[in-house]
Amino acid sequence: MSSTINGYGRTPAVAEAFRIPNEISKSADRAGKGDMETGYRGCLLIIDQRALDRECLARGLIGRGLKMDVCAVGSVEEWRREQDIHPPLEAILFNIGSRRADDATLASDFSRFAAEFKSIPIIVLSDADDLTQVVKMLEYGARGFIPSSVGIAVCVEAIGLAVAGGIFVPASSVLSVRHLVNEAPGGAPRALSGMFTLRQEEVVEALRKGKANKIIAYELNLRESTVKVHIRNIMKKLKATNRTEVAYKLNNLFASGMTN
Repeated sequence: MSSTINGYGRTPAVAEAFRIPNEISKSADRAGKGDMETGYRGCLLIIDQRALDRECLARGLIGRGLKMDVCAVGSVEEWRREQDIHPPLEAILFNIGSRRADDATLASDFSRFAAEFKSIPIIVLSDADDLTQVVKMLEYGARGFIPSSVGIAVCVEAIGLAVAGGIFVPASSVLSVRHLVNEAPGGAPRALSGMFTLRQEEVVEALRKGKANKIIAYELNLRESTVKVHIRNIMKKLKATNRTEVAYKLNNLFASGMTN
């Protein structure tokens, strides 16, 4: 049986989700102070399939000063069944875990979800923080992206920013590709922005120069087997079947980037 958690004890409840009322804000409301003065903003909905994770996150957010009730559920369907017993939503924190943004099912489901709750900011919580992942989720309708590598305090600020109309993007994602905004030698713009990881880009540069795997491994301080893995992933992203086709497509991409 699940429980409703109010900070003072556990009370059996029929609902599958649990809710943590913000006792500080609610006590101020009982004293006759309005929402504007107390900063009480309604309810944050956490959607996370892992019960322990969502309960710990809910308690942590309240403990770090989130001025909302928190309702945590395992799925959108759970929320739909019991939404009438909870306060109006102010924001949604949607944990995609280790799933990738290019997963077709995730893309379709999240896009529909964002369209259904288009008036409510949805912040994605993810185990990844690469910029490609961030951009895709924002394209699907997210209003923020929080990697699981950050702390609770950052989560609270990111949620507040989304509610205020802003969009939170982790600094680590931006800094990881800062070199892409710089010009390549000769003044040519970088052509493969966001397509490859940093290490893959180094391998790409070597492939364009026709270097053998052993040379690439030596120069990048990698095992030759690791270089082969990177090349396979590069071929997959370029839809190429061999190294010659990879080099051809890469040169076309770079030529296109230089003329744009």
